[in-house]
Amino acid sequence: MFMGVSRFLILLMLISIFLPPSSPDQKDESCLTHLFQSFQDPIGNLHNWTRPAFSNPCSDFTSNLIGATCNNGRIYKLSLQNLSLRGSISPYISNCTNLQSLDLSNNSLTGPIPGELQSLVNLAVLNLSSNRLSGEIPPSLPMCIYLNVIDLHNNLLSGTIPPQLGSLVRLSAFDVSNNKLSGPIPASLGNRSGNLARFNVSSYSGNKDLYGYPLPPMKSKGLSVLSIVGIGLGSGLLSLALSFTVVCVWLRATEQKTAAEQEVKISRSMPDY
Repeated sequence: MFMGVSRFLILLMLISIFLPPSSPDQKDESCLTHLFQSFQDPIGNLHNWTRPAFSNPCSDFTSNLIGATCNNGRIYKLSLQNLSLRGSISPYISNCTNLQSLDLSNNSLTGPIPGELQSLVNLAVLNLSSNRLSGEIPPSLPMCIYLNVIDLHNNLLSGTIPPQLGSLVRLSAFDVSNNKLSGPIPASLGNRSGNLARFNVSSYSGNKDLYGYPLPPMKSKGLSVLSIVGIGLGSGLLSLALSFTVVCVWLRATEQKTAAEQEVKISRSMPDY
């Protein structure tokens, strides 16, 4: 019995030695290729992001690419912050299906946040802050149910905050400040209760058309410039009309008085018969 087990173990060892290594993950290769093509790297910070490297980006837990971290031969984390990158975020980022952390903060990226991020079902950290991203926050983002961090502050995002984000029970850090967001803060985010993390004013400030708890009540915007101009023109026209009416009445009265005086003069100058 012991001899049989020993032979079986030896056989497994020999198979593992002579079998070719597992091929690189084609999804990661596609993800990295398209992501790099969508970037502009004026300073050359991603100098070792090359096609040969994309075909084999990981050696178990070691990455061959700047800013990438691997786990079991798959891209696990992308930390590409403060690299002066331009361009946009490729929707093919969704092919990095093992990605758990994506940090592209403090660059000059433009364009929308890809809705395809919903395919990153293992994503826990999403930091796209301090770029020039525009468009709406994808309402499909809560498909990444393990999200702990969503940091989108200092961008040009518009539209409303998707109420679906309140369904992320693991969400512990949320920041959409200094954008162009509008409408009400969803109650599912503003009034979180129980064991869910709560977010204060700093998470929402700097969006002039955003309102609702925990933001303070919106101040009255007062009269707009057009309203002020309209009121001024209306007042001017009314004053002009009143002045014109007064002048007309005065002239009419003057004419009547003159006519009456002329009649008196005529009557006095006529001879008596």
